[in-house]
Amino acid sequence: MRVARLLSTAFAVAACGGCHSSPNTPDAPNDSSRRLPTGLNLDPAGTAVTVGQMPLAMTLSPDGRQVVLLLNGYLQTGVQIVDRSSGRVGQTLPQRTAFLGLAFSPDGRWLWASGGNLELVYRYAWADGRATLSDSIPLGPPPAPHASGIHYPAGIAPSNDGAMLYVAENLSDDVAVLSIAERRVVQRLPTQRYPYAVVVAPDGTVYVSAWGGNTVSVFSPGSGGRLTEVTRIAAGRHPSALLLSRDGSRLFVASASTDRVAVVDTRARTVVTELRDPPPSGPGEGSTPNALALAPDGRRLYVAEADNNAVAVFALSSRTAGLTTAGAAPDSDRLVARVPVEWYPAALAASGDSLIVANAKGHGTAANPAGPNPLRGYYASPRDYTLGQLTGSLTTVIGTDLAPDKLPALTARVAAANGWTRSRAGPAYPPFEHVIYVIKENRTYDQVLGDLPRGDGDTSLVFFPRAVGPNHHALAERFGIFDRFFVNSETSADGHNWATAAYAPDYVEKTVQPNYSGNGRDYDFEGLNRGETVEAIPDDDVDEPANGYLWTLAQAAKISFRNYGEYVVEDSSLRTKDLPVGYRGTKPYLHAHTAHNFPGFDLAIPDQRRADLWIADLGEFEKQGSMPQLQILRLPNDHTAARRPGLPTPRACFADNDLALGRVVEALSRSRFWKSTVMFVLEDDSQNGPDHVDSHRSPLLVISPYNKPGVVHRFANTTDVIATIAEILRLGSLSQFDFYGRPLRGIFASTADTTPYVAQTPAVSLDERNPTTTGALRESKGLDLRLEDRIDDETFNRILWAAIKGDRVPYPAATRMSALEARRAR
Repeated sequence: MRVARLLSTAFAVAACGGCHSSPNTPDAPNDSSRRLPTGLNLDPAGTAVTVGQMPLAMTLSPDGRQVVLLLNGYLQTGVQIVDRSSGRVGQTLPQRTAFLGLAFSPDGRWLWASGGNLELVYRYAWADGRATLSDSIPLGPPPAPHASGIHYPAGIAPSNDGAMLYVAENLSDDVAVLSIAERRVVQRLPTQRYPYAVVVAPDGTVYVSAWGGNTVSVFSPGSGGRLTEVTRIAAGRHPSALLLSRDGSRLFVASASTDRVAVVDTRARTVVTELRDPPPSGPGEGSTPNALALAPDGRRLYVAEADNNAVAVFALSSRTAGLTTAGAAPDSDRLVARVPVEWYPAALAASGDSLIVANAKGHGTAANPAGPNPLRGYYASPRDYTLGQLTGSLTTVIGTDLAPDKLPALTARVAAANGWTRSRAGPAYPPFEHVIYVIKENRTYDQVLGDLPRGDGDTSLVFFPRAVGPNHHALAERFGIFDRFFVNSETSADGHNWATAAYAPDYVEKTVQPNYSGNGRDYDFEGLNRGETVEAIPDDDVDEPANGYLWTLAQAAKISFRNYGEYVVEDSSLRTKDLPVGYRGTKPYLHAHTAHNFPGFDLAIPDQRRADLWIADLGEFEKQGSMPQLQILRLPNDHTAARRPGLPTPRACFADNDLALGRVVEALSRSRFWKSTVMFVLEDDSQNGPDHVDSHRSPLLVISPYNKPGVVHRFANTTDVIATIAEILRLGSLSQFDFYGRPLRGIFASTADTTPYVAQTPAVSLDERNPTTTGALRESKGLDLRLEDRIDDETFNRILWAAIKGDRVPYPAATRMSALEARRAR
């Protein structure tokens, strides 16, 4: 391995002989061995141990000696028990599905865990620090194979006498009352959409948050353990985590997408204050407070900031804490510190003077040269898939490290790791008046451009070489090779949020895993909730960021905007004699500015059709003498359609996508708008490919007459592109990720080369069709390719492998490590 690292470092240096880098030193690549694809660095305090995948719930054992986690990962779901003194995982108890809910009975004899899509709650006997599965209580009949459950239990809490269990049913919008003795549901009461957490006060009052609404439902206990609805308290947009003070007089309510925690006086049933938790500057979105814990004295509130990779420490005033004596409480609430932890903290516990944090995504990601691969009939390991890489961690910060004199240094580490201290000069760009933003599907850098000799590529991982993708190669060589570009996302579900909103809310992050692992739930993304568009949603789109999307900024800035295929659904009401179906934007403003003849994700429609439609519009813009200042253009067919009967082969799909892109660039370069336009081309995610640098590394093309050729060997990611678009068009920011981003300022020349681009024709026929007699074909018949990522990734990549290289071609093993990986491995 040492020899491989030395050779790989030499290879990477040699490959960069023609590199040019941004003069902005903090943007240089490899400036941290713990940099995440989001652009933030990890610099955690305390001690951390590796645990299972995506721990989203945590509780301490009755004696405080064990940490109990509920795993909600792509590969792992179930209960995991960690010994606090040694940090060792003592037990892992697999469940077929799980989701958010975890609680001990009042007497400490039983542990309850949500069964998610199986429509049940598991009961474990607890003794001597160990759990043993006892039984389960069904909420309804289990769903059919590969179907979603109706109820989908989330947060759970027992009644104070232990006779009842209250369950937030996340997909049926109610709270279920389970009689433990009878082992059945005895009552259901409605909440707003997507109920999340349940807590029970000392007087038996039950509170349930609504992830897709803006209220906390309040229920009072009655005879026989049944509940009566009392009221709903407006507590901020999309309330999720709940926490009661010890005496029950205060209820803390996290609103992750607005960076706020509401504090409710439970006696008056009103919000007494809001604790603001945004980054130090910017638009007030992106900290993502999603879990809460109180210090034993009730005067300090800990808030998990999922997207800051930190825990905020609030000193509470007596009024906010609900304390009758002032003691040492401040006169007003103050965010006094932030404590750095690992990636995406999602659950907290305070024990004595220590703080325990479950980090859902843990240590970060890495290279996956044996990852998903259309040239291979199976995964080398599911852990080489992007979601499979996300292994959680458990951080413990002891009390001495949380002493007042230590907190300023910890806070400074959070600021530095998140780039909040980065200074940069004012923007300076060529005279661009128009931005065209092209979003494609699911490829890594090595898959597409790994054979470019000047970039850091691995030729053994190239699936779409120059013959298949000549325009991708020629455009990169003329306008710049970005070999350190990373997508912020893991999948299309969060990828389209990151690519259009510079942020993925906690609903997205916490439901991607079960959706992609086949554990139920609809594709509640891109403006859809349970298959419905926003007009049909009674409360609020649960997966929409509070600050909206790029088109929200365009609307506010009053610039012209046009959408081609992003966030659209088919709409028969838009049918005409020339158009059998039209396409509706899933947001009102977006719909009004969408080309209704332009398809969204539908792999039965060639990208040549999309190119034809856009080029026709360009001709109209030429006649009018004006073009929209911002355009979003979706070209999805590089996703490929596997070997589905009647559809193009995978390499024909990519060739179609490549030629469409080349034609769009050629048409633009021959128009009057060429000198005033810049085009950004990226993938929404990189999940369907391997890469020898990182599973999130992906192709980026920046195309304009002012671009300089050569290798741009600096870190950049999706939200850096959005930051660049926003600066050019003077749009403002959407989240902390684009506000504190690293815009692509140093890549443009002072003079323009207006030579038109000439599209190249791939050597592969676009009419090359899939055969009709193979086993892989039979598997492809059931694939749903109308919406991205509806199909099982392992099946899809197995089919692609055989389709491109044949069943007998072995997958190349990883033979070297890039310079970036060498540094990360130290």
